[in-house]
Amino acid sequence: MIGDAGSVEYPNDVTVGADSARAVFLRSSELWLLDLAGGVERRVADGVDSYATDRDARVVALIRDGELFRADLIDGTLGRVATSGPAHDARPDPQGLAIGYLTDPGEAASLRVAGPDGDRLLAGEPGNAWREHGDTIAWGIPGAGASEFGRTRGWWWSPDGRQILAVRSARSISLHLLDLDEGWVDVHWDRETYPHLAQVRWSGGGPLITVLRRMQQHGLILSIDPRTGETQVHAELADARWVEPIPGTPRHLPDGRVLVGGELAHDGFDARCLFADGSLLTPPGLYVRRVTGTLPRAGGPAGSPDLIVEGSLGEPAVREVFRVRTALSGGGPEIQRIATLTGSDQVTVGGDVLVAGTRVWHGERELTLRAPASPPPSGNEAILERVTDRRLPAGVLYPAGHVVGTRLPVLVTMGDGPGRQQVLADPSAWASRRWWADSGFAVVSIDSRGTPGVSPSFEKAVHRRLADVVLADQADALHALHGKHPDLDLSRVSVRGQGLGGWLAAMAVLKRPEVFHRAVAHQPVVDWADVPATVAERHLGDRADSPDVYAHHGLAEAGVSTDVLLVGAELAGFPSRRAVTCEEELTFLNG
Repeated sequence: MIGDAGSVEYPNDVTVGADSARAVFLRSSELWLLDLAGGVERRVADGVDSYATDRDARVVALIRDGELFRADLIDGTLGRVATSGPAHDARPDPQGLAIGYLTDPGEAASLRVAGPDGDRLLAGEPGNAWREHGDTIAWGIPGAGASEFGRTRGWWWSPDGRQILAVRSARSISLHLLDLDEGWVDVHWDRETYPHLAQVRWSGGGPLITVLRRMQQHGLILSIDPRTGETQVHAELADARWVEPIPGTPRHLPDGRVLVGGELAHDGFDARCLFADGSLLTPPGLYVRRVTGTLPRAGGPAGSPDLIVEGSLGEPAVREVFRVRTALSGGGPEIQRIATLTGSDQVTVGGDVLVAGTRVWHGERELTLRAPASPPPSGNEAILERVTDRRLPAGVLYPAGHVVGTRLPVLVTMGDGPGRQQVLADPSAWASRRWWADSGFAVVSIDSRGTPGVSPSFEKAVHRRLADVVLADQADALHALHGKHPDLDLSRVSVRGQGLGGWLAAMAVLKRPEVFHRAVAHQPVVDWADVPATVAERHLGDRADSPDVYAHHGLAEAGVSTDVLLVGAELAGFPSRRAVTCEEELTFLNG
């Protein structure tokens, strides 16, 4: 253990240097350094809004209230860097010589570089408008729809620090390679056919990108020639419903192969897997959630390190870290469990160092970052089940001190809606639901079809029929749970949710009133036209081709009910409030 936990905040946003000497992380708004050789932590700066490091975590670019600072972690200096206006998304080049940053990200964002020769504009068109749209042109921001694919960045340094790959957002998104000597080339692909830029990675070899058709049923993995901007197809992704790229892919492996995330859906298999140039690396039973990096394999060839993967093996409620062998062998895919993840644990890899939550593995050594002690869960823990012939993950949380044989009203939680797991083997994940249990409910959470963690077919069965499939699963699971938990009083079932989960809560009472009796819907989606197009089209298809599908999923078309309270939304025929307290919501749910 490194030091005394005391009252420190939980470590997050960890970066590990490629030379395995340092790890950098945030505690609240404080930037900290862990010297891996000595196992000693040191505070670098406070008031930090965001930070990024060079390749070896020797130099840090940090932003504090729009001001850019450069911290040298070797000599311990911290100095302000002059910029042209408030700085955002600052990142040192891999060698730590120059710092790129954005200005004005909410409008006509520009990409600038501050280095030994001063501060200069690399790309930007401030004030330029699309004449036909009256909008601005932005450089370096992720662009519309990026967050729905998990892409949070809009520009990337080349490994040698001589180029930047940047997104230009106008009427559509394009990519450009910018030389620091002010030359540049466009990246070429059929942007009209493949408008979605889902993934970008540049860390060895040329850049790799994933682009998708508008309806997301077909995609290409493309490599980019950094000299010309020309692209070459490495792999295709296809699914009749939608393609679901795996975060952390594509990426170059040290031996030159390209790692791609895909799905195995033949010969009885139904899995999210990893492939290297077409060769399967992961067993079908492992549901791959994310690739976080590579670690050297003891005694293995230098060009074939192990992949570090977040995933679930057989039980979707459990999130774990695995080593996956990349060197092909006659025995098939080979994996090794490393750790179980809980709460907000993040996984980071650099050099031969792995950080998972607060645990740090450095070769044969294991260290622990200081963190607040986890309080023991108060009251009962959730009872996890797999129910119905679809083996739906479900959990039941009783009030503290519940006496068996005492019937309880049921509160079904929809959480944030489809695509978000609720049923997790982690007591901290149930903390907010414990208040409702102790208020007298048996709290039930069900991961219906449409939820990740089980299999691709389970996740995509909701295509174009989201409401019907999810509500059928919720109702079936409730009745199956009653057989195991007779204290659930199914004559008193309430439901609550937020966003798309709020929409589902309202739809539950409107479409299945014989099962669900009262609902509180927080900031519900009233019309799917208000949902980001990338999300709406993934689940419901093209609105122009299927207006009936969209109408079927709209609250306005589903009926009216005084048993549904809309919070933060208004619709004729429903009671509504701008906001409610938990006590007011409890009063409504209890009728």
